[in-house]
Amino acid sequence: MTGPDVLPAPAPSDGTASGPGPSRRRATVSCPGATGCVLPARRAVTAVRGRITARLRAAGGTDDGSAVLEFLGVSLVLLVPTVYLVLVLGRLQAATFAVEGAAREAARTAVAADTPQDAAARAARATGVALRDQGFDDDPADALLLTCTSTPCLAPGSRVTARVEVVVPLPFVPDMVRDVVPLEVPVSAERVAPVDTYRARG
Repeated sequence: MTGPDVLPAPAPSDGTASGPGPSRRRATVSCPGATGCVLPARRAVTAVRGRITARLRAAGGTDDGSAVLEFLGVSLVLLVPTVYLVLVLGRLQAATFAVEGAAREAARTAVAADTPQDAAARAARATGVALRDQGFDDDPADALLLTCTSTPCLAPGSRVTARVEVVVPLPFVPDMVRDVVPLEVPVSAERVAPVDTYRARG
C-alpha cells in the first residue's frame, strides 16, 4: 500500500534557506475546518465589538425615552412663565383701558355739572362705570382725583383735571408674600377738560 502523499514544506518567507543543522520551525495553528481558521485574538476582538455594539444600541433606546422626557420638561418650564406673562400683560392692558376711559368720562361729566359738588358726584359715577366695565372693583372715590384751575371750581374758562389710578396685583401671589414684598403695579391716566367760557355763573 502506498502511504499518503507528503508535500514538501514551503520555503521560509524571510529568505532563509533550509539546510543541514538545527531546523527552525514557525508556530503553526491547526485549521480543522475547510473554511479557514480565526485566531483567538481576533475572536476576542469580535466578541468585545459585539458587546459594545449591543450596549450602544441599548443606550440609544434609553436616550430616545430621555429625549421625550427632556422635551416635556423644557416645554413645561418655558410654557408656565409664558402663560403667566400673558395673564399679567392682559391685566395691565385692561387696567390701562379702564383708567383712560374713566379719566376721560370723569373730566367730561365734571365740566358739564352745575356745581362743584354735583361735578364730583357725576365724575365718581362715570369712573365707577368705566372701571367695572374692565373688571375692576376699586372704589371710584379713592381712584378719582379732581382738580380745578380756578376757585371756586367750574369757573368759566377754567380747566378741570381728572386723574384715575388703580393698583393691579400680580395674579396667583399669596397674601402673605404680598404683605412682605409689594407685588402690585399702579396704573394711572389723566385727562383735562375745559369749562365753557360762556356758561352762566352759578
